[in-house]
Amino acid sequence: MKKRLTQQLSEKGVNNASSMAKSLLIKQGNMTKGGKLTPQGRKRASMSNADRAIDREIKIQGKGMYGYNPKTNKAYKTNKV
Repeated sequence: MKKRLTQQLSEKGVNNASSMAKSLLIKQGNMTKGGKLTPQGRKRASMSNADRAIDREIKIQGKGMYGYNPKTNKAYKTNKV
């Protein structure tokens, strides 16, 4: 999880992306200050990129059917039932 987040931050031009990624994961409750994943972090780490994107979108828009765009790493709500 930290590796992917570090890569994403680096691609956005963030300086010191590794320490920023660790700080974000700690703030979100996914990692301890010692660098170990919390139970929540282990759960999220076991999810695919699509699963995490859909999980984020459900928190914003609520339950429903979602698609996933791997190019943008974003989920979107669909009208399919």
